[in-house]
Amino acid sequence: MKWINSIRFRFAMWSTVLLLGMLAAFGGFVYANLSQSLRTSIDNTLSLSAEQTAAGLNIDNGHIIISEQNALDETGSEAFTTGGLTLIILSKDSNILQATGPLRAHPDPIQISGKQGFFDTLTETGQSDPIRVYVLPVLDDTQVVGWVQAMQSLANVEDSLQRLLTALLLGGGTLSVLAGFIGYFLATRALAPIDDITHAARRISTADLTARLNLLDTGDEVSRLASTFNEMLDRLEKGFKRESQFTSDASHELRTPLTAMQAILSLVREGERPTAEYRQALDDLAWETDRLRGLVEELLKLARGDLHQTEVREVVDLSTLLYDVTDSLRPLAEAKALSLSCNAPPGMTMLGDRDGLIRLFINLLDNAIKFTEHGKVTVTGRSEADTLKVEITDTGIGIPAEHLAHIFDRFYRVESARSEAGFGLGLAITQQIVQAHGGEITATSIVEEGTTITVHLPK
Repeated sequence: MKWINSIRFRFAMWSTVLLLGMLAAFGGFVYANLSQSLRTSIDNTLSLSAEQTAAGLNIDNGHIIISEQNALDETGSEAFTTGGLTLIILSKDSNILQATGPLRAHPDPIQISGKQGFFDTLTETGQSDPIRVYVLPVLDDTQVVGWVQAMQSLANVEDSLQRLLTALLLGGGTLSVLAGFIGYFLATRALAPIDDITHAARRISTADLTARLNLLDTGDEVSRLASTFNEMLDRLEKGFKRESQFTSDASHELRTPLTAMQAILSLVREGERPTAEYRQALDDLAWETDRLRGLVEELLKLARGDLHQTEVREVVDLSTLLYDVTDSLRPLAEAKALSLSCNAPPGMTMLGDRDGLIRLFINLLDNAIKFTEHGKVTVTGRSEADTLKVEITDTGIGIPAEHLAHIFDRFYRVESARSEAGFGLGLAITQQIVQAHGGEITATSIVEEGTTITVHLPK
């Protein structure tokens, strides 16, 4: 019974019901309109025939005179009776003076009164079909001297309407059922990509994210859904690869100091050592412990950033913050005889996490100073239309082009920078902080000339 709940079945049912409803409304309109038209045509014929007959009657001394010139014989009435018309001439006492037509043997006179012509429909007769009647008074001056009664069976009308009703019911039912099958077929074709998406989703697992939907780009909603699904898979695959690489790199980085500490302890426990060697071993253990603690802290910063992307925001004066960070790191620059300057106009305010922004620019400035041996480091801030732009430029060793695209990856370190202390997480943390603020961070560099890190933050 699962197919009954499918979209294609419901689409087919709705198509059938909708078309059936439309055909019923249209058929009802056609039926009613034709019925009215046919009955009006009969009424016009009856009234015209009665008036022509009344106009040809001779009236003498208040009585209708039947003569050869106005009698309703078979020859003279042929024009009226061809379509099944019956004409009856009645005296003022309702006696039949003359009659012609197929219903003359069953005149079924009706109660006559008044001086105005009127229509009536007889149903309780010896005929199987209703009879339409028009009664016209024959006047001599203002006196009624007789009546002309025009009658016609409604058999042809009823037959025509019955055939029309049958055609509408059969045609409407057939078309509705056909529309249901066609709707089911079209829905099946239109929703085929959805089945592909379902099958692809079932094949996907954390072990294999390579499945994709190879559908033609038709530009319709299903095609856009398939494209969005493929884009989602691309992001998931990249995310899993990045996290897998992060886990691998983190394990490696954690293993290194632990292995070193284990080696030091094993060496010390092998036997008695001079006091100086014990002191050296303790110093080495302390250094490895500091390295391990620093690495764990960096990892915790990344984890906290992943879990808490939305922090409590406050209005931050970025101009003042940049000057404060620059002043706090100035001793590091002076120790290497570097020039450190900051140029940020007042009024650069934004909503943000003050502590996160301080950590962001401290990391960037610390990196710039660390990898610059001579020259200067410059911090430049300016306000643009919708963003605040901060550039940190140094005259350091630079970054080779093949490494530039990866410097914000976790644990990624350029070979020339491996001699410097660090874990390769600083720039990854800065990127995380910038993205948490809805901003963007980019880098440009020329080897042996320097590097410029550009941060765009929304106001």
